[in-house]
Parts: sequence; structure tokens; C-alpha cells
Amino acid sequence: MDNLKKLRQEIGLTQQSLANELNTSQQSIYKYEHHITEPDIGMLKNMADVFDVSVDYLIGHSAYPHKIEKVQPTDLNQEESSLIEKYRSLPSSSREIILQLLDELLKSLP
Repeated sequence: MDNLKKLRQEIGLTQQSLANELNTSQQSIYKYEHHITEPDIGMLKNMADVFDVSVDYLIGHSAYPHKIEKVQPTDLNQEESSLIEKYRSLPSSSREIILQLLDELLKSLP
């Protein structure tokens, strides 16, 4: 639960208010944040919904917080397909920079 505390604090929730939102106890939130115990998959999904992030981000498996819907190649226009091809040709360190830039741009949107 690497990002739970960070996400909770970013939106100004106390452990108790998050617990109320998730129909659990404040002690459970404390234990999740301090790696004493891990939530079940149902609780992870509920947490991800509260924060509008992916479960992968919530547990620290991804640096990208936004939920990603499956996109079929036929759903993309030519510009989007080209962008994905260019992104895939980058080394992983450059991909991380692109993702950070996108995150910052998305934060600045109303």
C-alpha cells in the first residue's frame, strides 16, 4: 500500500474519514498504511474508486496513477497510433519522463 497515505493526505482525508468512506475501521487504514496487514481485493477496488486511481498505482506497482482502459487498435486514429509507436520506440527512462510530463499536464487541467 505504498501510495495509500499519500493519496489520502493529498485530498485531505483523515484515516477515520477514509475508513468511514470505505465502511471499515480507522485501525484497518492505519494497518494498511504501515504495512501491518494488506487489504483484500474488494477493499483494494473500493480504495482505487475513492481515489480514482488504478489498483496498480495504489499498491506501488505503477508510477502512473490514472486508470487505463483497454484500447483496441481499431479505436485509435492515425495520430494516436503514431504517438504510441513513437512512445514504444523510446528507452524506458525516456518513457518515464513522458509519463511524468503527462501527469503534470493532467494535473493542470480544470
